[in-house]
Order: sequence, then C-alpha cells, then structure tokens
Amino acid sequence: MSKIFKRLVLSTAAVAMLAVPVAQAQSRHQDTRQGHHYSQKKHQEAKRHSWKRGERVSDWRKRAAIRDYKRHGLRAPGRGQHWVKVDNDYLLITLATGVVAGIAAAR
Repeated sequence: MSKIFKRLVLSTAAVAMLAVPVAQAQSRHQDTRQGHHYSQKKHQEAKRHSWKRGERVSDWRKRAAIRDYKRHGLRAPGRGQHWVKVDNDYLLITLATGVVAGIAAAR
C-alpha cells in the first residue's frame, strides 16, 4: 500500500511541475476583433520641480536627512535645518516650517 501511495504522490508532483511552465507561457496577443480598439498608455515622465528659496516642501518629513553633507559637497546646515535630496537637487530645509533655505544641484 505504501508503494502505491508513494508512486501516486510522485506522479502528481511531476505533473504539477510540468504544468507550471505551460500555464506561464500564455499568448500575449491583443484582441483584434472588429469594434474593439485597444491602445497602450504612453509612459509620461514625471515633471521635475524647479525649487526656489522660500518655497514650502510639503513632504519633506518623508525624506531622509543627508547627514554626511561634506561628502556631497554641501555646507554645514544651521541649527534647525537639514539637507534632503529631492529629485536631483539637495534642499536645505528649515525644520520648523519646511521652507527651502538653500538649494544645491546634485552631482
């Protein structure tokens, strides 16, 4: 009885392993029936923000502070300020208000 059970389990496992690649290799063709029009959305690039001093950064708390500012060629932040990287810019943010106090382009 145990030999029959072992064969049954092994054969079921073998069939399952063979069925997985077949299930994943489905056709990716679009439906070309008349009356149905399919279009792919074009990838739109995110608009880059040009920051100015005095402007408020709404999500500055979500971004990690740059602690090794010397490595990035930035000056030491003043008390109550820290550097954050947004897009390809380093912004010196005032902690109390989230206002941009300085800007440096990333390398």
